[in-house]
Amino acid sequence: MNAKRLTIKRIETDDLVDLAGCPIWDTASDISIGRYWSGIDAPVERHFAARMLWSAHALYVRFDARQAEPLVVASEPIVTEKTMGLWDRDVCEIFIAPNIERRNEYFEFEVAPTGEWLDLGIITTSDDRATNVNYVSGMTAAASVAPDRVVMTIKLPWAAFGKVPSSGDVWHGNIFRCVGKGENRGYLAWQPTETPAPNFHVPEKFGEFEFVG
Repeated sequence: MNAKRLTIKRIETDDLVDLAGCPIWDTASDISIGRYWSGIDAPVERHFAARMLWSAHALYVRFDARQAEPLVVASEPIVTEKTMGLWDRDVCEIFIAPNIERRNEYFEFEVAPTGEWLDLGIITTSDDRATNVNYVSGMTAAASVAPDRVVMTIKLPWAAFGKVPSSGDVWHGNIFRCVGKGENRGYLAWQPTETPAPNFHVPEKFGEFEFVG
C-alpha cells in the first residue's frame, strides 16, 4: 500500500452520514493513523483510522477513534451551524485540495464526538494564511460514542468543491486528530507536517486521495 495515497471507492448510495455502522464501510480502504504531527509515535490508545467513499453526489469520510481518556467536548454543543474554535477540543479533521496544481488552496472540515462541525476555505502562502470563515460547504456530520471508541462521519456534496471528480482523478489532502488537553494534548497526522510546533497547515506535506471505480 502506498503510505501517501488513500484510494476512495465509488458507491451508489447516499445515506452514509447517518449510518456509521453500514456494512458498505467495510469495503472502503482504510488508513490507520498513529503518529503525531512531529512524526513521533502516539500512544496506541490515541490511534484512529480513516475511510473515504464517494458517489455521484457526495464525498464521505469516516473516522474511527480510540478513546481511552475523558472526552474534551462542549457541555452544550450546537450542531445546527458551524462551530468556530472546534479545533481547541477533541476533533478529527480532513483537509482537501481538489485542484492538483494548487494544493495551497484547500478546504478544512472538522467533526467532533458531539456531532459539531466546521468548514473553512483556506489559502496559504509562504508567509501567510487566509481563512474564509464564511465558506458554506453544505456538509453534514454525525457521531456516536461508545466505551473506548468514537465514530464520526461527514458528508460533503460536490458543490463544496465546485467540481465532481472522475475515476482516476487524484486530489491532495491530509487527515488529523486533536485529542486531550493541556500539556497532554495530542495532534495526530496521517502525513506528519514535521513543524517545530503543532501545525497542520503545511500543504507541501499533503498525501493523495485517488478516486476509483
